[in-house]
Amino acid sequence: MTQPPHMPLPAVMPVDREKWRKEINLSNFVNAAYELRDLRTCGDVKRVLIIGPGQGLGPHVLKWLGYEVTTFDIDHTFEPDVVGSVHEMPMFANQHFDAVLASHVLEHLPPAFLDAAIAELARVARFAVVYLPVSGRHVQFRLFPGFGPRDFSWILDLFHWFKKPDALTPRFMGGQHFWEIGVRGYRLRDVLARLQRHFDLLSVYRNRDWNVSQNFVLKSLAAGKEVS
Repeated sequence: MTQPPHMPLPAVMPVDREKWRKEINLSNFVNAAYELRDLRTCGDVKRVLIIGPGQGLGPHVLKWLGYEVTTFDIDHTFEPDVVGSVHEMPMFANQHFDAVLASHVLEHLPPAFLDAAIAELARVARFAVVYLPVSGRHVQFRLFPGFGPRDFSWILDLFHWFKKPDALTPRFMGGQHFWEIGVRGYRLRDVLARLQRHFDLLSVYRNRDWNVSQNFVLKSLAAGKEVS
């Protein structure tokens, strides 16, 4: 892939990655639980590719449950099975995996590489579980009536309307994210349009237990077809 002039290339996070690797927060456990739940809705899934394994909680859970897990990351710090960028994964054959997990990964890519990354997710696996960050601050009201499994949640997003993304600078999350859901050009409808070029939408929902996360469960349009 040829990048536009002056376009930054995909790169490792601009943080102390060794320190970050050792940090385990409640969100890590919540995220791993949701990944497992969403993965199980995809049916007969055995071989799983995890893009951006982070601290490794998700891979450990899936391996413990008997899944065949391959980890993939641009950063060797996290000791992935394969090192590379999600926008180019020629080492994996078409539909090589049953499912691919990419939790809070795509927003780290310069925008010029986003569509290629989505296409690669659809190429290498039949299903994809993709989680993305929602921009701004979030006010949540939640009600547990105390009888039955009822759980009501309302989330109000307060976006940074004057903080706009550009194609060159990671302006969000302390200089880590190039874009987030809710900012100009990346409203939910914009992101859905990009995803639907390569996927059927099986589920789109907000994570009520980690309200910064917008979650997508997807089926590749290439599933069952020969991909050129």
